[in-house]
Amino acid sequence: MSAFIDQLKERAKQDIKTIVLAEGEELRTIQCAAIVKKEGYAKNILLGNPEKIKSIVAAEGLDIEGIEIIDPAEGNEEYAEKFAELRKKKGVTIEQARETVKDPLYYGNMMVKMGAADGMVAGAVNSSANVIRPALQILKTAPGTKLVSAFFIMVVPNCNYGNNGTFIFADCGLNQDPTADEVSEIAISSAASYKQLIGGEPKVAMLSYSTYGSAKSDLVTKMQEATKLAKEKAPELALDGELQLDAAIVETVAKQKAPASKVAGQANVLVFPNLDAGNIGYKLTQRLAKAEAYGPVLQGIAAPVNDLSRGCVAEDIAGVVAITAIQAQK
Repeated sequence: MSAFIDQLKERAKQDIKTIVLAEGEELRTIQCAAIVKKEGYAKNILLGNPEKIKSIVAAEGLDIEGIEIIDPAEGNEEYAEKFAELRKKKGVTIEQARETVKDPLYYGNMMVKMGAADGMVAGAVNSSANVIRPALQILKTAPGTKLVSAFFIMVVPNCNYGNNGTFIFADCGLNQDPTADEVSEIAISSAASYKQLIGGEPKVAMLSYSTYGSAKSDLVTKMQEATKLAKEKAPELALDGELQLDAAIVETVAKQKAPASKVAGQANVLVFPNLDAGNIGYKLTQRLAKAEAYGPVLQGIAAPVNDLSRGCVAEDIAGVVAITAIQAQK
């Protein structure tokens, strides 16, 4: 685990939050709960069948003593009534609500909505769509936020770029082909996430295959327009574009391609033009540079709910629990 995640865990210890793990019958999730309990930086609640969870714990020799286990299959009338109220305009009846909240992903979001937990983590076995859908239905977007988006925190070893190798990459997990206005919203949200989770000044690069009009196409125009909109909405941000990746993070290249830029060569928040570029970019960095990738972390939801890569290991989930706990501290 990286020094960065260790720092987050120490910050999380200053104000312990309760994070519900919706996939409580899954081995990696249970192993994560054991890690969190041992390190003491959050309180976890596992959702699932208690007997099944206990049998896995016994077989694996894990210590989760004291961790609350709740079986959503038993239902919760208070949650059902609230969910029916929230979805009344969509025609959801109380009978339908009672069945819906038995789904651990819906139950976990209702726990956050009703104040029984501060955040939720899932996605080790569920798709991103299944994790995000109930969050949008129940928690909705944060005040003043137009768009929910997803980012990865990338921690690259032995790297002098960014913040000593630490970056935010966005959007790498949710919005497939955002408009220029949506890209501007992603940039502004990602800058706020950088301040909250990493600290210091975010320097946001709006990425393209072009720098300052060196190429011309609709793709380039979109990032130019997104840059303009983001600067209008948040003039206080250090944000620039459109920039090629090397111009964004390498100072020698920046001096050649964008010498007047206050961001070029120093960027620590990389905003991609679409999901293709973002997803490929983070996975190349993860695999070729042996970077640690934490996410997709969601931003723009009214309370912290975070998705996982289905290829994650228990330590990855534990890292996302720390991130979610810090998000909940705000």
